[in-house]
Amino acid sequence: MPELPEVEVTRLSFAERIAGARVTGVRVGKPLRWPLGCEPRSLIGRHVLGVRRRGKYLLVDLDDGLLLWHLGMSGSLLFGNDRSAPQVHDHFDLDTTQGLLRLNDPRRFGAVVFAPSEQSAEAVKLLGHLGVEPLNGGFELEAFHQGLRKRKTAIKQVLLGGELVVGVGNIYASEALFMAGIRPTTRADRISRPRAEKLRLAVVDVLARAVKKGGSTLRDFSAADGKNGYFQLEAHVYDRAGEPCRVCGTTIRRIQQGQRSTYYCTTCQKP
Repeated sequence: MPELPEVEVTRLSFAERIAGARVTGVRVGKPLRWPLGCEPRSLIGRHVLGVRRRGKYLLVDLDDGLLLWHLGMSGSLLFGNDRSAPQVHDHFDLDTTQGLLRLNDPRRFGAVVFAPSEQSAEAVKLLGHLGVEPLNGGFELEAFHQGLRKRKTAIKQVLLGGELVVGVGNIYASEALFMAGIRPTTRADRISRPRAEKLRLAVVDVLARAVKKGGSTLRDFSAADGKNGYFQLEAHVYDRAGEPCRVCGTTIRRIQQGQRSTYYCTTCQKP
Protein backbone atom coordinates (compact mmCIF):
# COMPACT_ATOMS: atom_id res chain seq x y z
CA MET A 1 0.00 0.00 0.00
CA PRO A 2 1.45 3.40 -0.93
CA GLU A 3 2.37 5.25 2.27
CA LEU A 4 3.28 8.89 2.88
CA PRO A 5 6.72 8.74 1.21
CA GLU A 6 5.30 7.08 -1.91
CA VAL A 7 2.48 9.63 -2.11
CA GLU A 8 4.91 12.52 -1.64
CA VAL A 9 7.27 11.10 -4.25
CA THR A 10 4.31 10.77 -6.61
CA ARG A 11 3.39 14.41 -5.99
CA LEU A 12 6.92 15.62 -6.62
CA SER A 13 7.10 13.65 -9.86
CA PHE A 14 4.31 15.58 -11.61
CA ALA A 15 3.28 18.64 -9.55
CA GLU A 16 5.44 21.17 -11.41
CA ARG A 17 4.61 19.69 -14.81
CA ILE A 18 0.85 19.89 -14.39
CA ALA A 19 0.67 23.30 -12.68
CA GLY A 20 -1.11 25.83 -14.88
CA ALA A 21 -2.65 23.21 -17.15
CA ARG A 22 -6.23 23.43 -18.39
CA VAL A 23 -8.45 20.36 -18.12
CA THR A 24 -9.49 19.22 -21.59
CA GLY A 25 -11.14 15.90 -20.84
CA VAL A 26 -12.18 13.48 -18.10
CA ARG A 27 -12.73 9.73 -18.37
CA VAL A 28 -14.25 7.68 -15.56
CA GLY A 29 -13.82 3.90 -15.76
CA LYS A 30 -15.03 1.24 -13.36
CA PRO A 31 -16.38 2.47 -9.99
CA LEU A 32 -13.73 3.23 -7.41
CA ARG A 33 -13.98 3.31 -3.60
CA TRP A 34 -16.04 6.52 -3.59
CA PRO A 35 -17.92 8.32 -6.39
CA LEU A 36 -16.39 11.35 -8.08
CA GLY A 37 -19.08 13.59 -6.66
CA CYS A 38 -19.65 15.75 -9.73
CA GLU A 39 -20.46 15.43 -13.41
CA PRO A 40 -17.12 14.60 -15.09
CA ARG A 41 -17.69 17.07 -17.92
CA SER A 42 -18.07 19.90 -15.38
CA LEU A 43 -14.31 19.72 -14.76
CA ILE A 44 -13.45 20.52 -18.37
CA GLY A 45 -12.09 24.04 -18.76
CA ARG A 46 -10.88 24.37 -15.19
CA HIS A 47 -7.21 25.13 -14.51
CA VAL A 48 -4.82 23.24 -12.24
CA LEU A 49 -3.32 25.66 -9.73
CA GLY A 50 -1.03 23.16 -7.99
CA VAL A 51 -0.73 19.82 -6.21
CA ARG A 52 -0.50 19.41 -2.43
CA ARG A 53 -0.46 16.42 -0.09
CA ARG A 54 -2.40 15.82 3.13
CA GLY A 55 -1.44 12.52 4.73
CA LYS A 56 -1.87 9.92 1.99
CA TYR A 57 -4.17 12.15 -0.09
CA LEU A 58 -3.08 14.20 -3.07
CA LEU A 59 -4.96 17.47 -3.44
CA VAL A 60 -5.10 18.80 -6.98
CA ASP A 61 -6.17 22.41 -6.57
CA LEU A 62 -8.35 23.82 -9.36
CA ASP A 63 -9.41 27.38 -9.99
CA ASP A 64 -12.84 26.26 -8.79
CA GLY A 65 -12.70 23.40 -6.27
CA LEU A 66 -10.21 20.58 -5.87
CA LEU A 67 -9.77 16.88 -6.59
CA LEU A 68 -8.73 14.57 -3.76
CA TRP A 69 -6.84 11.50 -5.00
CA HIS A 70 -6.20 8.42 -2.88
CA LEU A 71 -4.11 5.52 -4.19
CA GLY A 72 -5.81 2.89 -2.03
CA MET A 73 -4.00 -0.44 -1.61
CA SER A 74 -2.43 -0.80 -5.02
CA GLY A 75 -2.98 2.39 -7.00
CA SER A 76 -0.44 4.50 -8.86
CA LEU A 77 -0.50 7.59 -11.04
CA LEU A 78 1.14 8.18 -14.38
CA PHE A 79 1.48 11.63 -15.92
CA GLY A 80 2.76 12.28 -19.42
CA ASN A 81 1.92 12.68 -23.08
CA ASP A 82 0.99 9.03 -23.66
CA ARG A 83 -2.71 9.10 -24.48
CA SER A 84 -3.00 5.48 -25.57
CA ALA A 85 -6.21 3.57 -24.89
CA PRO A 86 -6.72 2.80 -21.19
CA GLN A 87 -5.92 -0.71 -19.99
CA VAL A 88 -8.14 -2.89 -17.82
CA HIS A 89 -6.95 -1.35 -14.52
CA ASP A 90 -6.91 2.28 -15.67
CA HIS A 91 -9.96 3.77 -13.95
CA PHE A 92 -9.66 7.56 -14.13
CA ASP A 93 -8.08 9.96 -16.62
CA LEU A 94 -7.66 13.70 -16.19
CA ASP A 95 -6.55 15.00 -19.58
CA THR A 96 -4.92 18.43 -19.64
CA THR A 97 -3.08 20.72 -22.00
CA GLN A 98 0.19 19.61 -20.36
CA GLY A 99 -0.36 15.87 -20.16
CA LEU A 100 -2.64 13.05 -19.12
CA LEU A 101 -2.91 12.13 -15.42
CA ARG A 102 -4.08 8.51 -15.17
CA LEU A 103 -4.99 6.44 -12.10
CA ASN A 104 -4.19 2.74 -12.36
CA ASP A 105 -5.61 0.63 -9.53
CA PRO A 106 -5.93 -3.16 -9.86
CA ARG A 107 -7.90 -3.52 -6.62
CA ARG A 108 -10.02 -0.35 -6.99
CA PHE A 109 -9.64 0.76 -3.35
CA GLY A 110 -8.37 4.14 -4.54
CA ALA A 111 -10.56 7.11 -5.37
CA VAL A 112 -10.83 10.53 -6.96
CA VAL A 113 -13.31 12.85 -5.21
CA PHE A 114 -14.30 16.39 -6.17
CA ALA A 115 -14.80 18.92 -3.35
CA PRO A 116 -15.95 22.53 -3.82
CA SER A 117 -13.37 23.63 -1.21
CA GLU A 118 -11.15 22.21 1.52
CA GLN A 119 -13.74 23.37 4.06
CA SER A 120 -16.63 21.61 2.32
CA ALA A 121 -18.31 18.53 3.80
CA GLU A 122 -16.78 16.32 1.11
CA ALA A 123 -13.24 17.32 2.03
CA VAL A 124 -13.75 17.43 5.80
CA LYS A 125 -15.16 13.90 5.75
CA LEU A 126 -11.90 12.59 4.27
CA LEU A 127 -9.34 14.94 5.82
CA GLY A 128 -10.88 16.24 9.03
CA HIS A 129 -9.76 13.36 11.28
CA LEU A 130 -6.12 13.36 10.18
CA GLY A 131 -3.32 14.10 12.64
CA VAL A 132 -0.39 16.45 12.16
CA GLU A 133 1.97 16.25 9.21
CA PRO A 134 5.35 14.81 10.29
CA LEU A 135 7.50 16.59 7.71
CA ASN A 136 6.35 20.21 7.82
CA GLY A 137 7.67 21.23 11.25
CA GLY A 138 4.33 20.93 13.07
CA PHE A 139 5.00 17.54 14.66
CA GLU A 140 5.78 18.62 18.24
CA LEU A 141 6.77 16.50 21.23
CA GLU A 142 4.32 17.85 23.80
CA ALA A 143 1.18 17.13 21.78
CA PHE A 144 2.54 13.76 20.64
CA HIS A 145 3.39 12.60 24.16
CA GLN A 146 0.08 13.81 25.58
CA GLY A 147 -1.71 11.93 22.83
CA LEU A 148 0.21 8.73 23.61
CA ARG A 149 -0.71 8.99 27.30
CA LYS A 150 -4.41 8.81 26.38
CA ARG A 151 -4.07 5.59 24.40
CA LYS A 152 -3.80 2.13 25.93
CA THR A 153 -3.30 0.23 22.66
CA ALA A 154 0.02 -0.97 21.22
CA ILE A 155 2.21 1.84 19.92
CA LYS A 156 2.42 0.33 16.43
CA GLN A 157 -1.37 0.48 16.12
CA VAL A 158 -1.42 4.08 17.35
CA LEU A 159 1.07 5.08 14.66
CA LEU A 160 -0.95 3.32 11.98
CA GLY A 161 -4.17 4.99 13.16
CA GLY A 162 -3.09 8.39 11.89
CA GLU A 163 -4.88 10.45 14.54
CA LEU A 164 -1.71 11.74 16.21
CA VAL A 165 0.55 11.84 13.16
CA VAL A 166 -0.38 11.04 9.58
CA GLY A 167 1.27 8.85 6.98
CA VAL A 168 3.19 6.40 9.18
CA GLY A 169 2.15 3.18 7.46
CA ASN A 170 3.24 -0.37 8.14
CA ILE A 171 6.72 -0.22 6.64
CA TYR A 172 7.77 3.04 8.24
CA ALA A 173 6.14 2.33 11.62
CA SER A 174 8.27 -0.81 11.96
CA GLU A 175 11.41 1.08 10.94
CA ALA A 176 10.77 4.09 13.19
CA LEU A 177 10.10 1.87 16.21
CA PHE A 178 13.37 0.06 15.56
CA MET A 179 15.28 3.33 15.39
CA ALA A 180 13.67 4.47 18.65
CA GLY A 181 14.38 1.13 20.36
CA ILE A 182 10.70 0.58 21.23
CA ARG A 183 8.97 -2.81 21.00
CA PRO A 184 5.91 -2.49 18.70
CA THR A 185 3.69 -4.21 21.28
CA THR A 186 4.45 -1.63 23.99
CA ARG A 187 1.35 0.17 25.23
CA ALA A 188 1.36 3.78 24.04
CA ASP A 189 0.45 5.21 27.45
CA ARG A 190 3.54 3.60 29.00
CA ILE A 191 6.02 5.39 26.76
CA SER A 192 7.97 8.02 28.66
CA ARG A 193 8.54 11.53 27.38
CA PRO A 194 12.23 10.83 26.48
CA ARG A 195 11.23 7.69 24.54
CA ALA A 196 8.40 9.60 22.84
CA GLU A 197 10.97 12.15 21.67
CA LYS A 198 13.18 9.39 20.27
CA LEU A 199 10.17 8.00 18.42
CA ARG A 200 9.12 11.42 17.11
CA LEU A 201 12.60 12.05 15.72
CA ALA A 202 12.73 8.53 14.27
CA VAL A 203 9.42 9.01 12.46
CA VAL A 204 10.63 12.24 10.88
CA ASP A 205 14.01 10.73 9.95
CA VAL A 206 12.60 7.53 8.44
CA LEU A 207 9.96 9.31 6.36
CA ALA A 208 12.39 11.98 5.12
CA ARG A 209 14.95 9.36 4.10
CA ALA A 210 12.26 7.33 2.35
CA VAL A 211 11.19 10.35 0.31
CA LYS A 212 14.81 10.92 -0.75
CA LYS A 213 15.06 7.26 -1.79
CA GLY A 214 11.92 7.52 -3.90
CA GLY A 215 9.78 5.54 -1.46
CA SER A 216 9.61 1.75 -1.31
CA THR A 217 8.83 -0.47 -4.30
CA LEU A 218 7.74 -3.80 -2.83
CA ARG A 219 5.44 -4.94 -5.63
CA ASP A 220 4.36 -2.50 -8.31
CA PHE A 221 4.73 1.03 -6.94
CA SER A 222 6.21 3.67 -9.22
CA ALA A 223 5.95 7.45 -9.23
CA ALA A 224 4.04 9.40 -11.88
CA ASP A 225 7.20 9.52 -13.99
CA GLY A 226 7.57 5.72 -13.89
CA LYS A 227 10.50 5.59 -11.44
CA ASN A 228 10.73 2.98 -8.67
CA GLY A 229 11.70 3.56 -5.03
CA TYR A 230 14.66 2.05 -3.20
CA PHE A 231 14.14 2.62 0.54
CA GLN A 232 13.27 -1.05 1.07
CA LEU A 233 16.89 -1.97 0.30
CA GLU A 234 18.08 -0.34 3.53
CA ALA A 235 15.27 -1.45 5.85
CA HIS A 236 16.51 -2.66 9.24
CA VAL A 237 13.57 -4.89 10.16
CA TYR A 238 10.69 -4.67 7.68
CA ASP A 239 10.23 -7.89 5.69
CA ARG A 240 13.42 -9.35 7.20
CA ALA A 241 11.92 -12.06 9.44
CA GLY A 242 14.47 -14.79 10.14
CA GLU A 243 17.41 -12.63 9.09
CA PRO A 244 20.00 -11.22 11.51
CA CYS A 245 19.56 -7.72 12.90
CA ARG A 246 21.91 -5.33 11.13
CA VAL A 247 22.92 -3.87 14.52
CA CYS A 248 23.20 -6.77 16.99
CA GLY A 249 22.78 -9.97 14.96
CA THR A 250 19.64 -11.16 16.77
CA THR A 251 17.14 -12.90 14.48
CA ILE A 252 14.38 -10.53 13.37
CA ARG A 253 10.93 -11.63 14.50
CA ARG A 254 7.59 -11.32 12.72
CA ILE A 255 4.21 -11.11 14.47
CA GLN A 256 0.68 -10.12 13.45
CA GLN A 257 -0.87 -6.92 14.76
CA GLY A 258 -4.28 -5.93 13.54
CA GLN A 259 -3.97 -8.23 10.49
CA ARG A 260 -0.69 -6.54 9.52
CA SER A 261 2.80 -8.01 9.73
CA THR A 262 5.11 -6.42 12.28
CA TYR A 263 8.88 -6.91 12.33
CA TYR A 264 11.22 -6.16 15.23
CA CYS A 265 14.43 -7.08 17.05
CA THR A 266 13.94 -8.49 20.56
CA THR A 267 17.37 -7.20 21.62
CA CYS A 268 17.41 -3.67 20.19
CA GLN A 269 13.74 -2.92 20.94
CA LYS A 270 12.61 -2.90 24.57
CA PRO A 271 9.02 -3.07 25.93
